[in-house]
Amino acid sequence: MRIYKVGGAVRDRLLGKPVTDIDWVVVGATTEEMLAQGYRPVGADFPVFLHPKSGEEYALARTERKSGRGYGGFTFHASPEVTLEEDLIRRDLTINAMAEDDQQNLTDPYHGQRDLEARVLRHVSPAFAEDPLRVLRVARLAARYAGLGFTVAPETLELMRQLSESGELKALTAERSWKEISRALMEDQPRVFIEVLRECGALKVLMPEVDALFGVPQPATHHPEIDTGVHTLSVLEQAAQHKQPLTVRWACLLHDLGKGLTPEEEWPRHIAHEHTGLKLIKAVNERFKAPKDCQELALLVGQYHTHGHRALELKPSTLLDLLQSFDVYRRPQRFEEFIAACEMDARGRKGLEQRSYPQADYLRGAATAARNVAVQPLLEKGFKGPELGEAIKRERLKALKAYKEAASA
Repeated sequence: MRIYKVGGAVRDRLLGKPVTDIDWVVVGATTEEMLAQGYRPVGADFPVFLHPKSGEEYALARTERKSGRGYGGFTFHASPEVTLEEDLIRRDLTINAMAEDDQQNLTDPYHGQRDLEARVLRHVSPAFAEDPLRVLRVARLAARYAGLGFTVAPETLELMRQLSESGELKALTAERSWKEISRALMEDQPRVFIEVLRECGALKVLMPEVDALFGVPQPATHHPEIDTGVHTLSVLEQAAQHKQPLTVRWACLLHDLGKGLTPEEEWPRHIAHEHTGLKLIKAVNERFKAPKDCQELALLVGQYHTHGHRALELKPSTLLDLLQSFDVYRRPQRFEEFIAACEMDARGRKGLEQRSYPQADYLRGAATAARNVAVQPLLEKGFKGPELGEAIKRERLKALKAYKEAASA
């Protein structure tokens, strides 16, 4: 029995990056031998075991062959005869197909170290094209390592293009896709994830609503970058630079989908794109079964982001409706995330990345003014039921009028 550290742990150590998750592969062992040493079995599809003390996962060396569609369409074979090289060749990229023993002696049959030094993401074997999830995974790694100068090898991009055209991407489950998408959006350069997907044709399969934004012009007065797709990537870039959470980054990606529906004869204007885009945002949310908080914020930002930009001009009644829509009294964090998404949208424009956004503090102040309306005096006056609700609304409107007057003074 020989045990090796494999995959990302080896890659990141060689890159000088912190190692978090460690994958182990065991060569020359049987299931019975693993159980005899106290390892606990966990894998239903193939032999994976938990270490009796550390709890880390140890997998028996295995080979695999394609037996069906999608991520799960594989038959695995694990036995003591399977070599380390045979196990490594089934992996996605050369930089993930390296192993090291407990003395840090490197086994690198597919030249992963050379590709690390050349900053290239390259597939190990033609079997890469058998797993459609790898399209998303490579795009995610491109986003993670773009800052180090990594690019996708042309021949790997071609295989990704073939996968995108084959229909295999449609066999991916929503859960697997969302796991890769959500992790990619939280990388330092999430725009690279979208760019790589677009370059290999996967974006128009997975998110045709986002793909449709490229080539759609906007008024140069407000959008010096003009192209709506380029703007969307810039907004996402701002969200990453400002360390925004996943909810905000997801909303930033989807906020302008309605512009993809504007008839060409109306370009570059996009009247009511906030409302036309809602059905598209809902469709993308449902396709990937995004978490509820991501879904809700994306829809709200899509509908109200132009309200955010025009906050200083809004009538008190419109401002109150906006606050009510977000339920700022019970869910203040969601409104804070909306403000953040609006600010990223305003900054995601060529040459305006450092612009100030006074609307943010104005909206926060409005929420505080409305939230500070005391309910107890209204109860003491005998208001209850629907009448109480109307009385609270009147007082909040009064508070917002006073707030707007004070802010304008």
